[in-house]
Amino acid sequence: MWQILAPMIGNILDKLIPDPAQAADAKLKMLELAQKGELAALDAEMQIALGQIETNKVEAAQTDMFRGGWRPATGWACVGGLVYQFFLQPILPWVVSIAGGSVPPLPPIDNDTLFVLLTGMLGLGGLRTVERVKGKA
Repeated sequence: MWQILAPMIGNILDKLIPDPAQAADAKLKMLELAQKGELAALDAEMQIALGQIETNKVEAAQTDMFRGGWRPATGWACVGGLVYQFFLQPILPWVVSIAGGSVPPLPPIDNDTLFVLLTGMLGLGGLRTVERVKGKA
């Protein structure tokens, strides 16, 4: 944002401060303040990321399924969704009809959402495997 505002503010400073040396000094101070603000924003974002990393470490160290088990639960939800979508939904009505019964059509689930979740989990699982192989986890 400062990249957009700096030239405009520089033009205003040129008009307000007639001495070129004083105007240049004011522009330098403005740029220093802009950099400090951007660095402060980057530092704040980094602190948030470091806090999340620490939270993840504590969460991963938990042996209690209710605190550290959300990743496995998400994985099993994906597996359950895939089993339903690709096995139960198409095969169950066929099996029931062979047995002489009747089943209404089973509703489909949203594959797009399921695959986004699954690929994210597989990506995290792959990184975890790399950490284990390298002895970091």
